[in-house]
Amino acid sequence: MSGDDTAPRVVEDFFGVVQILSDGTVIRGDEAALQPKETYPDVPGVQWKDVLYHAAHGLRARVYRPASSSPAVAGASRRLPVLVYFHGGGYCIGSLAQLTFHSFCLRAAAELPAVVLSVQYRLAPEHRLPTAIEDGAAFLTWLRGQADGGADAWLAESADFARTFLSGVSAGANLAHHVTVQAASGKLAVSPVRVVGYILDSAFFGSAERTAAETDPPADVSLTVEMSDQLWHMSLPVGATRDHPVANPFGPDSPSLAAVDLPAVDLPAALVVAPGSDVLRDHVHGYAARLKEMGKAVEVAEFDGEQHGFSVRQPFGEAANELLRVLRRFVCTQVTAVIS
Repeated sequence: MSGDDTAPRVVEDFFGVVQILSDGTVIRGDEAALQPKETYPDVPGVQWKDVLYHAAHGLRARVYRPASSSPAVAGASRRLPVLVYFHGGGYCIGSLAQLTFHSFCLRAAAELPAVVLSVQYRLAPEHRLPTAIEDGAAFLTWLRGQADGGADAWLAESADFARTFLSGVSAGANLAHHVTVQAASGKLAVSPVRVVGYILDSAFFGSAERTAAETDPPADVSLTVEMSDQLWHMSLPVGATRDHPVANPFGPDSPSLAAVDLPAVDLPAALVVAPGSDVLRDHVHGYAARLKEMGKAVEVAEFDGEQHGFSVRQPFGEAANELLRVLRRFVCTQVTAVIS
């Protein structure tokens, strides 16, 4: 038998950006091949920096705040709501440093306004699920420490931890759901951080059973059914189906959300962003409908004709402009409810 016959071969290939070899080795290519070729304007008046939240795994968060919230400006401190943001990428690609996610977070910090914390988490297939969710929970534990007298000066000066929102796009929205449930059920202790709302944009959910939008996809989608299937196959535990609790929070193998039905540990208000030209739109609408059936406070923002992840595919587009207006209204509504 020749050496070529025993050499590892590619058994999984996601556009050359993530390849899995037959011996389990993962080879990563340049993700720039999947990114828009556009450049984006800067957002003046926003400061940002990276901080380390998990030293053992080398995980960072990017902190954004409007410069006007700094005590050095006009000699006054202005505490702002906190928006935790998890990037997308099917749990297999993506980075807080990618220009699309970075640009959206700059805009959110300036226009909500808010202290935005964009969170790095470990990616599959090197770190299969639920690793990313464990990292999200670890970040909230770190944030709890910051609220309880932590060392970061920007957060101490500008963040109102009692008005914290969890959010994300695509896989990041999936992650935000799971971490929100952990916090709301008491499984994850977060006080004195108070999660008053969560925002799921183009949520990356799935199921073994096909939905109508997956069977008959809309035209001109940015995420195909085949891409979605492959990302789940590379990120879920080996052998798991799309009914795994991470992919399908209301699936046959998923724990009941009855544990968060009691008022004392209730889920916070949810904003669910549903693009119309998305093969996952039925999963998104189904998620919102199930929450409503349980008596949860849910707002659905529909964006007809928009693709999966439109807010970061075109972070300065008109649809992103409208989404930021919706986000600002949602954040202001929840903040007002907390104050009153």
